[in-house]
Amino acid sequence: MTTTPQVNPVLRTPPASPAAAAAYFSASLAFHADVSDVASVLTVAAAEGTDPGFVLVDTRSTASWDQGHVPGAVHLPTALIPERAEELLDRSVPVVTYCWGPGCNGATRAALALAERGFRVKEMLGGFEYWVREGFAYETWEGPAERAADPLTAPVDTGDCGC
Repeated sequence: MTTTPQVNPVLRTPPASPAAAAAYFSASLAFHADVSDVASVLTVAAAEGTDPGFVLVDTRSTASWDQGHVPGAVHLPTALIPERAEELLDRSVPVVTYCWGPGCNGATRAALALAERGFRVKEMLGGFEYWVREGFAYETWEGPAERAADPLTAPVDTGDCGC
């Protein structure tokens, strides 16, 4: 009896070369920011009264913004970028976009629209969903709000996940 060797589904397509992997992951970091990193920089800047070096842009609708948004974010729905980006944003300041969460590509569409207009831009991975799930304060139309960190998305005993 002859047996067919099993194909390892992880390695069915071999990993990229180290050089190709380094180029890819380096490029990825040029386009994306982590929720925890954004929160850390905004917290330090607020405490020290300094400029965080970027502007955070919520690209969702007004109803979504009212439901909850990151404190200090600029509200600029994706559909309004062509007519409002110039008045709300400074091209010399990098922009970080966010939308609902990882299942939504609204922040990606907004980042594209801003890049096409000459803005330097990154997307905040995880969006508003992970901002809240990681236990960071947010604002609603009713005022400030906060939830406990979800232990599946953020460390509960320390502010540093070690990554």
